[in-house]
Amino acid sequence: MLVTGTDTEVGKTVVTAAITAAAQAAGLRVAVVKPGQTGTASGEPGDVDAVTRLAAPLTGRTLASFPDPLAPLAAARVAQLPPLELYAAVDAVREEVDKHDLVLVEGAGGLLVPMGLRPSGEPWTVADLAVSLGCPAVVVARAGLGTLNHTALTLEALERRAVPAGVVIGAWPAEPELVHWTNLTDLVPGLLGALPDGAGAMDPGVFRRSAPGWLTPALHGVLDDWRAWAEEIS
Repeated sequence: MLVTGTDTEVGKTVVTAAITAAAQAAGLRVAVVKPGQTGTASGEPGDVDAVTRLAAPLTGRTLASFPDPLAPLAAARVAQLPPLELYAAVDAVREEVDKHDLVLVEGAGGLLVPMGLRPSGEPWTVADLAVSLGCPAVVVARAGLGTLNHTALTLEALERRAVPAGVVIGAWPAEPELVHWTNLTDLVPGLLGALPDGAGAMDPGVFRRSAPGWLTPALHGVLDDWRAWAEEIS
């Protein structure tokens, strides 16, 4: 399963951790694969480290890391490092599929960010990776203004590639405003979950216990009534 987003910094990593926690609570063996990690020059932990801290997946792998906080292909070029090759990424993910019940592949930035190069020398994106793997996608979206357009564009790009997809709100505010509620109403038909703002800063034990309640059964959670959810948090 691909975890992508409408943009950068929308909460993909925390959503990946939440799906991991919910799936493992349901008894599944989960692997998390990050094809391209950028911005590692500071020495801070990468996204797989963050998922591991929150949800402790059975396996966590980063296939390529680049120091500059850029799109992975640009970061490889700037650092004069070999770019990630599409079918190397495909093979790495399939290795984990053979050993796990669920493999989550976290993208970088949005759906069409250049990730690396094909053998032909053409760039590839996480959308191309999803097509090559034949896997569904989770689109992590913002709760606020502008999200309907960005979400619709991302879902349309996936639909054109015959990639099934649903949406998770990456950070639902503690004090939602009118725009958040109207966006929720429009997103509910394809909505698979919503995480509270600040979920990534929770104690890992609390995070793991709470994660199933943020996600619908399609993502191994227990959330099955959006009306009840809205009444509970409002």
